[in-house]
This record gives sequence, structure tokens and C-alpha cells, in this order.
Amino acid sequence: MTSTVGPPSYYENLGFQPANVYSDKKPVGANLYPQHFSPNAPSVPNYVPRVATHHSSRPVARSSGITCTSSAKKTIAIILSILLVICGAIAAFLIWYFVENDPCGSLIECGSSGECVQPSEWCDGVSDCSNGEDETRCVRLFGPNFILEVYSPVSKSWYPVCQDDWNDDYGKTACKDMGYSVDTYYYSQGVATEVSYKSYMKVNTSAGNIDLYQKLYSSDSCASGNVVSLRCIACGLSTKSVKVMNRIVGGSGAALGQWPWQVSLHVQGTHVCGGSIITHQWIVTAAHCVEGQLSDPNSWRVYAGILNQNEMLLQNGYRVQKIISHPDYDTDSKDYDIALMKLQTVLSFSDTVQPICLPNPGMMFQSNQQCWISGWGAEISGGKTSNTLNYAMVRLIENSVCNSLNVYSGMILPTMVCAGYLSGGIDSCQGDSGGPLVTNKSSVWWLVGDTSWGTGCASPNRPGVYGNVTVFTDWIYKNMQV
Repeated sequence: MTSTVGPPSYYENLGFQPANVYSDKKPVGANLYPQHFSPNAPSVPNYVPRVATHHSSRPVARSSGITCTSSAKKTIAIILSILLVICGAIAAFLIWYFVENDPCGSLIECGSSGECVQPSEWCDGVSDCSNGEDETRCVRLFGPNFILEVYSPVSKSWYPVCQDDWNDDYGKTACKDMGYSVDTYYYSQGVATEVSYKSYMKVNTSAGNIDLYQKLYSSDSCASGNVVSLRCIACGLSTKSVKVMNRIVGGSGAALGQWPWQVSLHVQGTHVCGGSIITHQWIVTAAHCVEGQLSDPNSWRVYAGILNQNEMLLQNGYRVQKIISHPDYDTDSKDYDIALMKLQTVLSFSDTVQPICLPNPGMMFQSNQQCWISGWGAEISGGKTSNTLNYAMVRLIENSVCNSLNVYSGMILPTMVCAGYLSGGIDSCQGDSGGPLVTNKSSVWWLVGDTSWGTGCASPNRPGVYGNVTVFTDWIYKNMQV
């Protein structure tokens, strides 16, 4: 977080370290953007986190000058040959093991046929599986009331599910098909419809003990008049209220439990980026945080429920099992700047560790709407990251305004959202990358964006730019299903 207006700089992640190991460092100047954009357009910073690597200081042994005898050479050749055979056998076993246990890899398995299809082909109205499984188990949650909708491959439309004869067992099945663990199931309940629906999906209770989706049928009526509101996880619940003021100058120190979905992502004991908890095992962050060498899951540790970086240095953190960057992510424009981390072990939820809600289709976030950003980012442009978690209130800015000539001149794409103040003074900064942009609607906290980029920190006409999570919810669910 920053409140200082200064020269443009990268959101270069300098990383948190104890104060005594910092050396003076001048702010990094903004880099010129590739020329396929207007030369008069503002430059976009390069957000690739920079983490110091430690080189070995061991001396290199000099050649002894002793030559190997002929028999020694033969022995070495035999040993090497045996080692190569053993390594080949191990590699073949590993390939067989992983293919057998995960035949589809990053694809989705059809089921009965064993075929594998792309996540983007699931629930797209076209049957890509031989038996049509990719179009028969399509569910989603709609709007701020979490209305359960089921997709009909016949009419190629989404319909709400009538509450008549619905129960929690059906709810758990629907949640599992969206990628949630049954253990996180929250509730199903009937709610009055805010709009007049012409068709519903209803449960045929006389259909016997068959698959849920085979029990569902289309109907023009719903006797109860209520549709199913389904909560697959108790998300968006903060135990601490946010003190709303007319204006927050810079960042304020967060209280424990105020932003329980916020995590710190470390490499080599250094804070590099932020992230947001969405389930017991999944974290949302920015794709630019995990580019290149930082795409290795073994490099990362995740810390949750802790306010101070100093405390994290004394703990082990959570290991990362898998990193999935959006396949359309563009390193230059920061288009599709979103990634998922799957943890090796599940998070234990508490008052200080909680998931944030993913925005449902049909949700509209208005221009000038109050949102909050949080993170351990620098408090001045080009400065070092903070030891304590800070937060600030910002307001959403229309993309058309953000794309005006005197702001970002056409560089804001549909996968992005702007938030901040054109007057400057409050903004995300280096070290905040990947962290949450959230808002409160219908008494629930929603993840609006992930911190992506900006020119400088808190400069006039240079608000923060965030990945538009509303655009990415389908992609997130499909990868959770895999």
C-alpha cells in the first residue's frame, strides 16, 4: 500500500527481509512498453518478482593431472551403463505410474469412455465426450444469492432448480461437480425468486436410485415458488468489521481476522506476492507472480492467518502441489493475469483463516463501488515491502475512463478492472501483486480482482489495475474439477 505520489516505477517485488539486511536501492524506472502500443501510451511495468538466488561459494577442484588406466576406464564405463539402465527403468516406472493414476493430466476425464477433453470444452453446448458427460453435469451458482442453475444441453440454456423435493444430498452432489470438497458443504435452502422464471429444473422423486442429473427434468411450474440457493463453502465471512471512513490516507494496519483470506507467498524465505484463499486447498494469485523459474511449485511456501512477516520467518508455511497459470496469459500486456495454486495439505479454517467468495455469473459491480485492497506491499514507490499487513479503501473506475488518453490510453482489456483514485494518493504497490481486491455485497465479501499492474504507485491518473475475477470464475471452477 502506498500514499506517496512519486515518479513511475515498476511493481518490482523487492521482497520482505529483516530490516538489517536491506541496502539502499533507488526506485526502478518504468520500462518502455513494446511498440505495438501507441508510443504516447503510458509504460507498463514488468511485474516478474525478483528473488535473490544464492550461488555456491565452494572452490572448484583443480585437475590432479593423473590419467586413468585402461581397466579403470572400462570399469567406469560399465558403472555408467548400469546407472543409465537403472535411471531409465525408474523414469519408465514414474511415467507409467503418473499416466495410470492421472491419465488426463490437466484435461478432464469424460468418465465411462475414458476420453479426455479440454476444460474449455466442458459445458459449452457441444458434446465432446462420446457419451455426452461433458454436457450433462453442468451446474453453476448465479448472482449474489447463490442461485443454483443447471444447464440443459437440449435448449442450450441455464435454468434455476426448483426447491420442491430438493435436499442436502443433492446439494452436496452439485457442489462436488463444481470442484468443491463435500467436507466444505454449507447449506441448500429455498429463496423467493427476484425475477419471473418461465422454466425450472425439478427433481423427479419417482425416478429411483439414479444419477441426480438423470432425475432432473424441465418444468414450467414450481409449486413452492422458491428456487435453490446453494452454498458450497462458508466464504466471504470476516470476523472483524471494516471501519469505513470518507477517506483513508494511504494504508492502515490490519487487525487479525479482518482479511482472513489474505495469504503471503514466499520464495526462499522472502515475501514475493499475495494471494487469496478460495477453498481449503486452492489459492488465487496473479500469473505474473509465477512466471519462468517461479513456476516450480517446490519454490513456494504459503502463509495464512499471520499479520507480520517476521512471524512467518519462524514457521514452515504450506507447500504447493501444483501451479496453474491461465493458458491465455500474456506477459507483455498482462492479459489474463491470473493463476491458481493447489496446496499439498489442506488449510484449517478458523477465525483468522477463511475463504473469500468467487463472484457468481450475473453479478455486476458498479463504477465508484467501494472496494478494499490488502497486502504487504511497499508504502512508498520503489520502497521495501512492509512487515505488517496493510489495507486501504479504493473505488472501482470504469474501464472507459481508465482507457482514456490521459490515463492508460487503451491498455485496459476486458480481463482487467481499474480501482483507485485518479487524483492518486492510495494504491497497491510492489509486493501487493496477486493479492485481493474485494467488496462487500449482500453481507458477503467477494473477490473482485487480483492485483496485477500499474505505472508507479499512487501517481495521479495511474490507478491500480487488477485481474477481473468475474471473467475467470468458469476457468477456476473447471480447474478445481480436474
